[in-house]
This record gives sequence, structure tokens and C-alpha cells, in this order.
Amino acid sequence: MSTFKQITRTLGLASLSALAFSGAAQAGAFDSGIPGSWSGTGNYGALGANGVVTASPEGGNYGWIASNTGITGLGIDVNGDSIADGTDGTRLRSGVFSAAAGDDLEFYFNYVTSDGSGYADFAWVRLLDSSLTEVALLFTARTTPGGDTVPGFSMPPLGAGVTLVPATTPIIPGGPSWSPLGGYSGSCYSTGCGYTDWIGMTYEIAAAGDYVLEFGVVDWSDQIYDSGLAFDGILVGGKPIDPVPEPASLALLGIGLAGLAAARRRKTA
Repeated sequence: MSTFKQITRTLGLASLSALAFSGAAQAGAFDSGIPGSWSGTGNYGALGANGVVTASPEGGNYGWIASNTGITGLGIDVNGDSIADGTDGTRLRSGVFSAAAGDDLEFYFNYVTSDGSGYADFAWVRLLDSSLTEVALLFTARTTPGGDTVPGFSMPPLGAGVTLVPATTPIIPGGPSWSPLGGYSGSCYSTGCGYTDWIGMTYEIAAAGDYVLEFGVVDWSDQIYDSGLAFDGILVGGKPIDPVPEPASLALLGIGLAGLAAARRRKTA
């Protein structure tokens, strides 16, 4: 086999390997932290497996929000009736993304709380339009000792068209160890503390448009025994809302193609 053919074959295999690796090892949206297009107020970030919160079904890092060291004045209104009896907390919003009518919005979440009894905190996720007007309150999370955590106890029902897997969402009881809870990691105030483990959510977007996804969590009636929400694997129409480029793989492919071109020039010179 000629030297040129050997070079061509080697570079071709390297390029194919780079493409295969890129597809097989797609970086997660939160592997490098919260995406730059997102905006938030309060306490939020990205983590790998930590305490009771394992890596999500997507693997890699997940995003999180927590009421610990949050800010005051956050919450949500439902039909003009404020349920924002929260004290301090966090709100995090995605960058604007586009969806077609009928696209499924999908992601995983895990609600974690060290609070309970009459002070049970709550979290929520909303779909907003690009002007930040609510399109749908997808769900709330708030514990009750004898039932589901989602939708939250004494909170609105699931948004119309929302599907959860599993459909039942009881709290896994006990003081949850999770670093975003700060000094309350591993602590428990009365019945209701714990975590849900990872839950899958699907919602069909009715109309084509530009949207924002909002995650929030607040303490209830006090500022102690904190709570948080982890989330990952956000897809719209089967595609990530924050696609992550594969610079290493693409660079390898580019080097391979450049080398192939150089070898061809040397052969014809």
C-alpha cells in the first residue's frame, strides 16, 4: 500500500472515530455549569452525584436551585391568588428556546427538603413565553406525610397535559444529605423531610413560539430548614434546549481533514 493511501486510511479512520465518539459521548447541558444563556437570582449551580441526589438518568452533572442563602420576595401567583407565602428562595430561568406546536417538553427533576410539618417549603416549574408571561404552571412540589409530593400539598394540580413517571411521588423520608442545603444538609424538621428521587416529566407544547423555562423554590413561613430542586435532561421536540458543542471531537476531525488535504498536495507535487 502506498504511503499516501496509508495516510488517507489512517486519517479517515481517525475522523470516523471522532464522529462516533462525539455521538456516543455527547456532553450534558450542565457538565460545564449553568449555561451562559440562563439567568437567575438566589442560590443555584450544577453538581454531579451528591448525597441523596444521584446522577440523573442522563448522567453527568445536573442543575440545581436551593432556598439556602436565597433572596426574599420570590413566589408565584395562581389566578390572582398569591401562593407566594415564601420567605427566601431562588428562581432560575433558561435562555429563550423555540418550539413547534405539538413538541414535547421533557426533563427530569428531584425535589429535596429538610423541612416539614406546618413549615413545608415548595418548589415550582413554569413555562413562560419570551416576554416572561406564564403559559403553564407545569407543577409544584411540596411534601405531605400521607400522599404525593407533586403536585404540592395545598397547591394547584398538575398543569393540563403534564405526565409524570412515576405517576406517584411520595417523599422518601429522612434528613437528606445534599450540599446545596448548606448547614441543613442531613437535618430534618418534623414529618415531611426527604427527597423524591428522579421523576420524569413530559408536557406537550400547544402552540409554536419562543419560550423560557422557570425553576423556583422558596422556604415557607421561616428561613430555616431549606429545600431545593435538581433537574436535568431538558429536551424540546427531542432536542436539547442548550445544545453543547463537541470542540475536541470537531477539532480532531478538522485536523484529520487538513492532514488529508496536505498529503494529497504532497502526492501531486
